[in-house]
Amino acid sequence: MKTTASQSCTFGPDSSSLIHPGLAGFASRRDFLVRNGLGFGGLSLAALFGINPFDLNAATTGAGPLAPRAPHFPAKAKAVIQIYAAGAPSTVDTWDYKPELEKANGKKIPGYEGLAFASPFKFEKSGKSGIEVSEIFPELAKHVDEMAVIKSLFTEIPDHVIAGKMLNTGSGQLSKPSLGSWVTYGLGSVNQNMPGFITLGGSPDYRQCAFLPGIYQGCNVNYNPTANLTTILANIRSEFSTLERQRRQIDFAAQSNKEHAAMLQKDEQLEARIQAFEIAFKMQTEATDAFDISKETEAMREKYMGSATPKTAGERAMRETGSRMLVARRLVERGVRFVQVATGNWDHHDSIATKAKDAATAVDGPAAALLTDLKERGLLDSTLVIWGGEFGRTVTSGGGGAGLPGRDHNGNAMVSWMAGGGVKGGQSYGSTDEFGGRATENKMHIHDLHATILALLGFDHTKLTYTYNGRPFRLTDNFGNVAKEIIA
Repeated sequence: MKTTASQSCTFGPDSSSLIHPGLAGFASRRDFLVRNGLGFGGLSLAALFGINPFDLNAATTGAGPLAPRAPHFPAKAKAVIQIYAAGAPSTVDTWDYKPELEKANGKKIPGYEGLAFASPFKFEKSGKSGIEVSEIFPELAKHVDEMAVIKSLFTEIPDHVIAGKMLNTGSGQLSKPSLGSWVTYGLGSVNQNMPGFITLGGSPDYRQCAFLPGIYQGCNVNYNPTANLTTILANIRSEFSTLERQRRQIDFAAQSNKEHAAMLQKDEQLEARIQAFEIAFKMQTEATDAFDISKETEAMREKYMGSATPKTAGERAMRETGSRMLVARRLVERGVRFVQVATGNWDHHDSIATKAKDAATAVDGPAAALLTDLKERGLLDSTLVIWGGEFGRTVTSGGGGAGLPGRDHNGNAMVSWMAGGGVKGGQSYGSTDEFGGRATENKMHIHDLHATILALLGFDHTKLTYTYNGRPFRLTDNFGNVAKEIIA
């Protein structure tokens, strides 16, 4: 049995480079590609993209696995921005108001270990829909009429690593393709000069393509608003070859590989590398433009990033998160199909009263700015925006003691919201028990969440499959029910 390992690449200060040795004296075609990689626009990209199973001429004709494709049925959502709240936000401190928990504060509650811990935050009814939102999200509260707030999510194993993989790939244990990889595999990409799936931070596990062709791997960019673009997008531009020379090199490699495949056999690693060089070549101008937020007005940057002189930890984190949200909009605007924005600091075993507020400050203004910006540009209807973490937190106190209480892990109740892209806004979907610790009504497993996301994008999740080792695989495994009430 022959398998090909999934790999990933990263743009940014951690990217590696190779010495360009020139063109003469190569013993083989493989040596030519391996040793001349940087001259093609960045060998670090080679690990990102895999075999092109559809068209050996893709490097020169422009056709291939990233070509735009129609979904199974018409849908509004054409692109996705996933805001991943790493660390597992507490439901009862964010989007699930529980007055009974307030009444029971400090007391034993039936069916739970420990003492009830009421939220330190106030909730207010917001929008025409009257959805109750925590005071830590004052800006997002203005957008609840565009949101479906899902309060009945659950997952089996509330471990950060396992649950994070489950949320992002549909499997907590096996190496399976990520949500972004499946979406790009199903829809292709509008812009052939950019990767179809880009992550802005986060774990490699969350952008893996596993057994899908490597072209659908998420490309990570270590974006930082204070860094120089040449550092952020390291190895995109060649220091050794002109554009015209690079073009001739890529065409020669593609033609050689075509002849090799016809006479002998297809070499998957070489296919992957040539496809990477092609995308790298095309990205040299467009990628730099997409990540250059200095082209936005000062007012727009402030809208996303807040004050240029932040004072609190939350405000400092807001600048980085806001810049990434702004980049996400610019990428979607240019046809990138799936963008994941990594946010974090939601792991609050203690001091939740201050830590949750800081974590919320980092994302509240930027996410609200993103929704407003997409709407004003006519992109919200076609862009599905998702927020949520890998699991929830207990309704009893944990860690920190009485002075600095926090909450421990809880997979029985977690929260997420979606907006735009065909979502029926202004609704709370599902519910938890009176204390908020267990999903009860319209319980929604991660497989159900994935099935619903794919439905918003026009896919029957049972039919978006890929055959590997003789078995058809899908994002939702053998499970998944679409929450039709969420779809407009």
